[in-house]
Amino acid sequence: MQQAIAILDSGVGGLTVAKEVMRQLPQEKIIYFGDTARTPYGPRGAEEVARFTHQIVDYLLQFGPKMIVIACNTATAVALEEIRARVPIPVIGVIHPGARAAIKTTRNQMVGVIGTEGTIRSHAYEQALRQIAPQIEVVSRACPSLVPLVEKGEFRTEHTRHVVEESLRELRLIPMDCLILGCTHYPFLTEVIGEVMGPEVTLISSAEETAREISTILYHKGLLASTGTMPVHQFFCSGDPRMFKSIAQTWLNEQIKVTPVVWRVPNII
Repeated sequence: MQQAIAILDSGVGGLTVAKEVMRQLPQEKIIYFGDTARTPYGPRGAEEVARFTHQIVDYLLQFGPKMIVIACNTATAVALEEIRARVPIPVIGVIHPGARAAIKTTRNQMVGVIGTEGTIRSHAYEQALRQIAPQIEVVSRACPSLVPLVEKGEFRTEHTRHVVEESLRELRLIPMDCLILGCTHYPFLTEVIGEVMGPEVTLISSAEETAREISTILYHKGLLASTGTMPVHQFFCSGDPRMFKSIAQTWLNEQIKVTPVVWRVPNII
């Protein structure tokens, strides 16, 4: 049986990474888990997010994946190193790929970051950016109102535009030339965010860079899929599978089957 790339997220946001992996690595099988019953992760404490992430990783390990991708910025910020230390396969997050893409893009060395409260509170992007380019000036803002919009499938409504405008009001006054979408949910709102920020600001999604990193790691470890047949991807979610399926099929532009997962661990939900 073909070994899969396991991708996890707090909800549908990680589908932005899954879609890019499908585009760049069409022969790779994906097993995706969206923790839609407990989204959003951003307002939760670091210990709770780490516990949820470990639980999902344990669930995914039963399928024998060859790599785990933590496609949630909040979970990456608080749990990446812990997960790497305890599992025997490659584990990558989405923060460093996004930071590298921004450094390649910025011309005036002023980078904006929007993310969940947990991601912004962790200062993970500032650390990643300045580790590579100490001269970078970073302006970060938490935008807690955006993830619920995406989880409801509200991508282009008037309400969505109003919420985005209010969330980005302060950032529009700062002369940055690129803005990191520091939550994998946010690319669903790229069109509206781009209109609000204006054409002079380049939006950075970590999905493309993350897929490149996946490809590089699998190549160097000799783990790239060699089969010529198209893979059958698997999707799991802990919340309403109908909403997840509707959003996923629209975003991925293909029919999928979604398996609901009900946690049977006390005091988790």
